[in-house]
Amino acid sequence: MRAALPVVTPTLIEPGDIVPPKTLAVTLPQMGESVTEGVVGSWRKQVGDQVAAGETLVEIQTDKIDAEVPAPESGQLVRILAAEGDVVAVGGPLAEIEVGAGVNGSPSAPAREVAAPPAGPASPAAEPVPVPLPALGESVTEGVVGTWRKQVGDQISAGETLVEIQTDKVDAEVPSPVDGRVLEVMVPEGETVAVGAVLARIEPGATVTSPVHPPVAPPLAATPLPPTAPVPSDLDATPLARRAAALQGVDLARVPGSGPGGVVRRDDVVAAPTGSPAPAAPPLTVPIKGSAAVLVDAMEASLGIPTATSFRTLEVPVLSSRRGQLNEALRAAGHSDLKVSFTHLIAFALVRAAAEMPGFSTGFISVDGKPNKLVRQGVNLGLAVDVERSNGTRFLLVPVIKGAHQLDFAQFRAAYEELVRRTRTGGLSVDDLAGATITLTNPGGVGTIASVPRLMAGQAAIIAVGAIGNPPGFSNMASAAVAALGLQPVMTVTSTYDHRLVQGLESGMLLRRLERLLAGDDEFYERVFSSLHLALPELAAGTVAATSSLLAVTPSASNGQLMRAVAAGMSLVKAYRTHGHLAARLDPLGSEPPGDPSLEPVTVGLNPALMAQVPADILRVAVPGATLAEALPHMRQTYCGTLAYEIEHISSHEQRTWLRSQIESGAHLGHLRPEEQLELLHRLAQVDAFERFLRKTYLGQHTFSIEGVDALVPMLELLIELFAKDGTREVVLGMAHRGRLNVTHRIVGRSLEDIIAEFESGAYLGGASTGDVKYHYGAEGVARTRDNREVGVVLTHNPSHLEVVNAVVEGRTRARQTVDGQTELVQDTRCAIPVLIHGDAAFTAQGVVTETLNLQGLDGYRVGGTVHIIANNQIGFTTDPADGRSTRYASDIAKGYDIPIIHVNGDDVEACLAAVRLAVSYRATFERDVLIDLIGYRRFGHNEGDEPAYTQPLMMAKIRSHPTLVQVYGERLMQHGLLSSEQLAQEQSSCYQEMVDGHSEAVAHGAELSGEAQPAGTMSEQPRLPQVATAVARDRLADLDRQLARFPDGFNLNPKLTRFFGQRPAAFAKGGRLLWAQAEALAFASLIAEGVPIRLTGQDSERGTFSQRHLVLHDTVTGAAYAPIQHLDAARATFELHNSPLSEVAAMGFEYGFGVTKPQALVIWEAQYGDFFNNAQVIIDQFIAAGQAKWDQESRLTLLLPHGYEGSGPEHSSARIERFLELAAEGNMRLANPTNAAQYFHLLRIQALAEERRPLVVFTPKSGLRLPAA
Repeated sequence: MRAALPVVTPTLIEPGDIVPPKTLAVTLPQMGESVTEGVVGSWRKQVGDQVAAGETLVEIQTDKIDAEVPAPESGQLVRILAAEGDVVAVGGPLAEIEVGAGVNGSPSAPAREVAAPPAGPASPAAEPVPVPLPALGESVTEGVVGTWRKQVGDQISAGETLVEIQTDKVDAEVPSPVDGRVLEVMVPEGETVAVGAVLARIEPGATVTSPVHPPVAPPLAATPLPPTAPVPSDLDATPLARRAAALQGVDLARVPGSGPGGVVRRDDVVAAPTGSPAPAAPPLTVPIKGSAAVLVDAMEASLGIPTATSFRTLEVPVLSSRRGQLNEALRAAGHSDLKVSFTHLIAFALVRAAAEMPGFSTGFISVDGKPNKLVRQGVNLGLAVDVERSNGTRFLLVPVIKGAHQLDFAQFRAAYEELVRRTRTGGLSVDDLAGATITLTNPGGVGTIASVPRLMAGQAAIIAVGAIGNPPGFSNMASAAVAALGLQPVMTVTSTYDHRLVQGLESGMLLRRLERLLAGDDEFYERVFSSLHLALPELAAGTVAATSSLLAVTPSASNGQLMRAVAAGMSLVKAYRTHGHLAARLDPLGSEPPGDPSLEPVTVGLNPALMAQVPADILRVAVPGATLAEALPHMRQTYCGTLAYEIEHISSHEQRTWLRSQIESGAHLGHLRPEEQLELLHRLAQVDAFERFLRKTYLGQHTFSIEGVDALVPMLELLIELFAKDGTREVVLGMAHRGRLNVTHRIVGRSLEDIIAEFESGAYLGGASTGDVKYHYGAEGVARTRDNREVGVVLTHNPSHLEVVNAVVEGRTRARQTVDGQTELVQDTRCAIPVLIHGDAAFTAQGVVTETLNLQGLDGYRVGGTVHIIANNQIGFTTDPADGRSTRYASDIAKGYDIPIIHVNGDDVEACLAAVRLAVSYRATFERDVLIDLIGYRRFGHNEGDEPAYTQPLMMAKIRSHPTLVQVYGERLMQHGLLSSEQLAQEQSSCYQEMVDGHSEAVAHGAELSGEAQPAGTMSEQPRLPQVATAVARDRLADLDRQLARFPDGFNLNPKLTRFFGQRPAAFAKGGRLLWAQAEALAFASLIAEGVPIRLTGQDSERGTFSQRHLVLHDTVTGAAYAPIQHLDAARATFELHNSPLSEVAAMGFEYGFGVTKPQALVIWEAQYGDFFNNAQVIIDQFIAAGQAKWDQESRLTLLLPHGYEGSGPEHSSARIERFLELAAEGNMRLANPTNAAQYFHLLRIQALAEERRPLVVFTPKSGLRLPAA
């Protein structure tokens, strides 16, 4: 916003005259009814600088607008009275300018300090200051006086609005140039006044005891006004409020004010109930002036033009599609600021069409009373632009793009936008409004279907564009439903032409040419895209009007039958997309799918003859086939084979459409070459041999075989291969025990020798820990892809508690994605990707699954999408699915989180790989979770010593007779002639022999590998608090404290927090004491300044459960959030701060995973109340307390648990200190109950800086947060 320029009286000075110096005060002008003050932003000029009248002196920020205050006169800035950051009231002094010192025409004198003039009334001899109408734009020569804000006798401050002025270009407020009293009003309201004419006179510095308000001018019509309520003279109300109260008969004394200090505003009056209905005011006669009067003249002149109008309804699917492609291409090219509207394209097409028909460049003119034709070259396009004044009234201007036919589209669009901008900001010249040969108006912008506008004199035609919408008769149907019928969006265009110049045939030809250009004839869109340096994409299938295909079908069915058949076909397509999975053959054990009646054509009244008449393109399917009859088998194959999909529950239309296209086009199927199929068979043989060998060699030892979901291994291999092509550097895996050893060997790359050594010795040889069972350990390795890329693979340590590792994996991934060495969070969601492998029974039953799924869209936890794979055994330990879940599929819980679900039969390994391709592509496109339900079986019991036939005899009978996956796939390749049965047997035998040889080699090195686990030497025998220097200099802390209470200019702090921040500096005075939250914030700030990253999450942690922290502030006007601690001057690390979801297991597990992956960071999770940790007891027991002992996994995760016996019941009182004391052993964690702020400050710094990493549990106070003694 540009603040109003103060008006100064011009004085005639001859060259050479001696000009006495004059000091002019610059004050903060009025900037709106409710703006009472502003904050000084940036001074554009400094003391001593020369400044021209109207040149910006200073930027001002308010809670509503930002403004620039200009210099009222040319001169030299001699004094700045308000420093940057100061708050100044409206009318308050900002600066002083010395005007006109020295000899006129000579350079100004050097800058000097000018003392402030003494306060007090001005000399009685001061001359009245005239206030002229200032220049308001290049072509504005006059204005109409609107409302006088001040009356004769009123006091007025420099810069305060004196009167409102209306012109045909802009509305303006004229301010007073000086402090003083209104001495005389020269022009009454409603009168027209020329630029430079005097509006009023001000007596500078005058004071008045009793204002006098003589009538300014009599009303234009002497009609009595309705009775008004008395308005007390001392009531604090705005002029607009007083005027509204008078018109509405409202007693202002009864209206509560919402403005600063209770000032009554106009909105308060409008909202106030009236005491009694006021009689209707008689109509007023108001002169039409300015631009409105010009428009009246033009309209009356148009009555003498003999016109006729042509109508044409255009189908515009290509226009709609091309505009969308154009804007998308501009966004992709980094030009999101450039938007192309329908009117841009229509106007450009109109110019091209009109340029081909010279008659539309002519005009009619009468010379000496005789008719003449004005012949002009080219096209000058008039644009009808609606402009709204500040008082809500509207008027029309028609600026002209001259020589529009000479411009390419990019130039035309730029000229169009610039002309519209100048029209709405009052920057047009008279020349901009002249010379149109043809005009375009767009009443369709407000929904008008067709219009017959008036034709202005001198033009050949005016073209009116109606709204784009459904065809007549279909206006109330959804656009998608109309499109499914093969109908296209339409737009009605009218051509109103001067019948003296243009004939009806020519008008119709113009509209026809316009239609063909918008449909893409003569490379119209090629030229548009080329002018913007963009490539023209292909049109989407079905974009061109399909009505003809609907009407051209065999006439064996009536139109009514055909329409019903189309509707039935749409229903059938939807049924396959939504319920096709119910007919899919997903069970490798051969159970029959339930199917669904909606998948049968007969259910919706279709027969082969009818389906043969329904064009497939009307149904918007991507499978092959020209008709529904031809497409239906492909739909069955796509949705009801060994791959099935559930995607229609997703709320995003974009994602659903993308998935349908990928699925029905088969883009993810990726048919394997023969050599790739043989390589895949070899990998399956290796997976099978691993399990068979371990089971036979180590009878009775648990391996939790992968057999039944063997495809998991090649699926993970392909995942890594595809991720690597997209730049991924690490894959973080989480899984339970089923198949874990095979994955550790084949995917992570742990050597067979190491695994066999564990079986031989019965001990873990990986480090100095007490150890765990072999199928719980994690591992890290490097996978090398086919194109020689390396990808790190991390398999996360996992306890027996199913699914609890999920959140840990997400946290580890987020830590890997967080770029080190930054002061603001930088996250690369491609560099590391989480993959979670679930069990079917646990996925539905364990609450941590739901908690973890909920994290995917939260800013503090998002990782750009997780690939979930359910290794579906179709059974729990001994529990059938009917007893373990209430849903059909194990995966159904994911539907609630908009996750696409891909079901696949585990015996079709190539379909399993297709599922992976679709999942990876979806994750890369949308950065969201995706789930593959790998439906297999469990060949043996829960473990190798268990007999499953006790509880599932029928199922086990099927499994025992069912071939293994390597045999199933080998048989398939034999059917294709790729190998013989002998070659298959040889493949299996050679892979088994590799295991035998590996075992022999491991046993040969038994003397080196069979030793017992190393002693737990890393555990402290005598735990002690680390000795770390934690003190910080007082001056340093005071400086950090100031920064912690700093927020941007214009930030609207909650008034209740003013005291919160205001009392903090007292802590650094002699005898001052730090508040608890203040000590915490200073500990964090000092660590960030020392380069220690911090991540604080928890339940309501941004504010603090007890309103003690307030690290994140919220603007009371805009709602914008701001965290001062994330904007420290000396920050050398990031400070992540997030409120967590209201769950504990996933939230705490996530932070544990983050912390063990970023050991240099201080990671903190906070409970709302102390004992809320008990929902996450499994994380504390299995990871925090025991992670180092079991897996050599160190962590400095810190838990903040509010604790204090101040009532509110047992759940809100105790953090169960005794439970943590029971878990503490051999220095595995630190427990602390600090009782004052200083202890807490040093405790946090010790935890962050100590080299020996241990978890910390802090029992934080509640009432002690504000206790003076603390």
